[in-house]
Amino acid sequence: MKQNNEVTIYDIAKKLNLATSTISRGLKGHHTISKKTIERIKKAAVEMGYRPNNLAASLRGNKMKTIGVLLPTVTQPFLSSLISGIEIAAQKAGYTVLIMQSHDSYKEEINLTQSLYDNRVSGVICSLAMETKDTAHFKKFIDNDTPLVFVDRVPKDFDTFHVVIDNFSAGYKATKHLISQGCKRIAHITAGFKFSIYYERKQGYLKALKEHNLPIEEELVVKVNAISYEEAEKACRKLMSLENPPDGIFAPGDILGVSAIQVAKKLGVKVPEQLAIIGFNNDPISYIIDPNLSTISHPASKMGRTSAEIILKNIKQSFKKDEIMKQITYLNTEVLTRESSKRS
Repeated sequence: MKQNNEVTIYDIAKKLNLATSTISRGLKGHHTISKKTIERIKKAAVEMGYRPNNLAASLRGNKMKTIGVLLPTVTQPFLSSLISGIEIAAQKAGYTVLIMQSHDSYKEEINLTQSLYDNRVSGVICSLAMETKDTAHFKKFIDNDTPLVFVDRVPKDFDTFHVVIDNFSAGYKATKHLISQGCKRIAHITAGFKFSIYYERKQGYLKALKEHNLPIEEELVVKVNAISYEEAEKACRKLMSLENPPDGIFAPGDILGVSAIQVAKKLGVKVPEQLAIIGFNNDPISYIIDPNLSTISHPASKMGRTSAEIILKNIKQSFKKDEIMKQITYLNTEVLTRESSKRS
């Protein structure tokens, strides 16, 4: 069987020691590439036997009209609402959505970005896996002029479009709310790496404590390995077993807050009289649990819709890497006060 040794722009880039994006634009005679470099690229392409992939070009020309969405999971209500927002905007514009789950695995995220790339999607929307520190595997989309939007969990060192909330401010608001209800010893559950959304929420928590001269104690901050009921239950039992347990808990996810309520019930601790609790996201479970969970609103559907609109706009405007393309969109959050924290 004959082996497929088709020459790609990566082969030309390697031979000429140029970026793949430069090769791509040079082959198209793009105005941002010098005439001398264009001639050099085209000459090398002829000598190496390069043939443009017309099928791929047509797909990149939006005949396929697919937006790739890479998320940690689809089971969390927040992410389900995010997907809904993406699909509403995409379908309105005649695009389909291809959804993939990393299950918070860095290795899986790398594999799936390659799969999206191979599928020639028109644009990519991604919320990073919990394990992800390095985002080099996303560079292929920028090099190939594929619009890329990070949403919610975003990298700090990757210049592309970001759609986020102000997690620092949201964490501050949540903690300040507990303080306003008379809490003096407030615990916090955290997760993820430095500069993740959970890190930022923790920084907001710490600022609120400092501003109100409340103690910042290492034993009151517990890190979990995953945003799950089981992990939160272990964290809450640890907190409530302290010699001097907290009188308030800021849980940066509603499933964590719900777990805190149920652990308190099992231990005979009254909520909110003895322990005030606030969650994050305004998931449906927050108003089903008894007592209803106070929470921070998180405009998931709007974030999804905004992300898709950015992709669609840049497809239409022939998105170029050389242009200034970093855009950070902040969406507002608010405290939703319910029974789990309302003392007055």
